[in-house]
Amino acid sequence: MAKLILSMDGLVLKEIALTKERMSIGRKASNDIQIDNLAISGEHAAVVTILNDSFLEDLNSTNGTLVNGQPAKKHFLKNGDVVELGKYKLKYVAEQAQSVESADFEKTMVLRPNALRPAPVAGELSMAAAEAVKLQDGIPGASSAPPPIAPVAPAPAVGAIQILNGASAGRELELVKTLTTLGKPGVQVAVIAKRPQGYFITHVEGAKFPMLNGRAIDSQAQALKDHDVLEIAGIKMEFFLKS
Repeated sequence: MAKLILSMDGLVLKEIALTKERMSIGRKASNDIQIDNLAISGEHAAVVTILNDSFLEDLNSTNGTLVNGQPAKKHFLKNGDVVELGKYKLKYVAEQAQSVESADFEKTMVLRPNALRPAPVAGELSMAAAEAVKLQDGIPGASSAPPPIAPVAPAPAVGAIQILNGASAGRELELVKTLTTLGKPGVQVAVIAKRPQGYFITHVEGAKFPMLNGRAIDSQAQALKDHDVLEIAGIKMEFFLKS
């Protein structure tokens, strides 16, 4: 589990485990990570964690947020990154670091096909069964019938989205990546995460939250169902499962 190490002037103040998908940082007591300092905005920044990946979003703070000494509005966190808020520093430590290119994350609707292991064809199964019969020839009590072949579990349905309006209306995108970003940076961005339990959408950036079937989602991940309708940055799209 990833964590943040809070320090000031080289003195470690505490360690915070990233146990929630979205953890807010700011001066107000309502934040998950409260830093009571006038240089920190009431709601300064947030860290969103999906599976083993975390990214930082500055919430239009007054004094801004630095990552490794550079101003950042949104930043994909890597192990060892240092977030600076005034005199305070938050070091990101990923205990299970996963290699993800930040450039890919910044792109909109980026898809990267996963490597699929081909299923054995019927001819190969027949040859394997025939070889098993040959090995049994001449063995007393051995059955001449081929050994039973365990049924192959059907592959899980692949999620996809179809754009319903705008210049790309009708375009279809398969959600084969672990994370797929959707929207317009600086306006509204959301992430669809592919998990063993299914597909989930999480708000990442923007003052307004994405719409799901006509209702705004909250800061927590929302499970997607077949034929759900999403609206992100003014673009409507339908989520569906391909058999």
